[in-house]
Amino acid sequence: MARVRNEAFVAWMEREGWSAPALAKELEAVVRRLTRKAGPGRELSEITVHKWRCGETSWPQEKYRIALEQVSGLMVAALGFAPPDRRRKPAPVEDPVHRRSFLALTTGSAGAAALGPPAAGVGSGDVLRLRQQLDTLMVLDDSRGGHDTLERAALAGAQEAVALQEKPATQRTRQRLFSLAADYTATAAWSCVDARESVRAQPLHERALHLAGLAQDPVATMRVWNSVAILAHQRGAHAESLAAGQAARATAVARRDPLFASLAHARIAIAHAHLGDHRPALRSLEHAEKALAKADPRLRPSWIAFYGRAELHAITSIVHDRLGNSPAAEAASHHALAALPQVFARNRAFATARLALAQLHQGDLDQAAATTAGIFPLLGGAALPGRLRTLLGDFYRDLINTAPHAPATREWADRYRTNWSRT
Repeated sequence: MARVRNEAFVAWMEREGWSAPALAKELEAVVRRLTRKAGPGRELSEITVHKWRCGETSWPQEKYRIALEQVSGLMVAALGFAPPDRRRKPAPVEDPVHRRSFLALTTGSAGAAALGPPAAGVGSGDVLRLRQQLDTLMVLDDSRGGHDTLERAALAGAQEAVALQEKPATQRTRQRLFSLAADYTATAAWSCVDARESVRAQPLHERALHLAGLAQDPVATMRVWNSVAILAHQRGAHAESLAAGQAARATAVARRDPLFASLAHARIAIAHAHLGDHRPALRSLEHAEKALAKADPRLRPSWIAFYGRAELHAITSIVHDRLGNSPAAEAASHHALAALPQVFARNRAFATARLALAQLHQGDLDQAAATTAGIFPLLGGAALPGRLRTLLGDFYRDLINTAPHAPATREWADRYRTNWSRT
């Protein structure tokens, strides 16, 4: 039977920067920790990892499956592994005594201690726990947007990741902890950006870039530049926003992964539009669309889960509206709302506000005012993030400038001013 390359496992190794020898060494260390075995001893070699990659081995031994899940933070099925079809070929039989001993250590009351790293050191269990907590914060951001609680929780996570560096750990674990610290700090910075707390965001961006450099993590670096581009746009520093977008595009991850490249091109398009660079803005949008079309559905960090076809439509709306093509902006906003998953409540609110602006800029006052009514229920009664309040402020200003005495203008102020200005 022909071998089938394990694309999911290969993609994960590339994304996380694992070489076959380094991963084999890390997995063997985890297995020794789980089984309480001391001494050097290497049962797992890079050849075995290569067999997993090429599909020669589709179902690793149980101890390595457990170790893989600890190191990756994913189920082995998500890494592309599956049990062999017993109708074609029986699975290799493991030593039953060894298997029972291993399971006894990794399940039940004994497993509670064994699955974590030794008390004196730091290992994959700490990394996995911190990563899962970070993913939880990303869900909170998607639903509510930036706010004080999110910022504080992210800073606490970053502090813990840095503090764990004081304990014994492998070099690989230290790099992963620095990477997590960078991600947590970038999350705190982004929360400030979303809340339009630019004074607090700036030093957090600098700290996150420093930590990403220590981690040698191009994904975290790209994340920070993406956030810096948005912050510069908020401050009206559009040339700086353009430079940040270009820095994001130049990162190693943007060069090798079309999804990250697409996001960087989209940020560049927004900056060009605000600088009045009509053709470069549309050209960057085209680059973003072409790159996104090449992106595969591989596993990626949770922070970029927001970006896809829907978000690119939303960005396209911003660019076209800024360039004076409001009908195209309205169409793009409709496409964004049709494609956005319900879980991205904050992003749906932004896309709805952008739709209202595009309608207003075409002179459709009543429809624009009615569209904004759908914004406030999306966040479940929570205070609007600062960016969204500012965007609605832009809407109200344009509404007044367009038709200061129109009934729609007075009704909008009477009906929504309290919700809009609430902090």
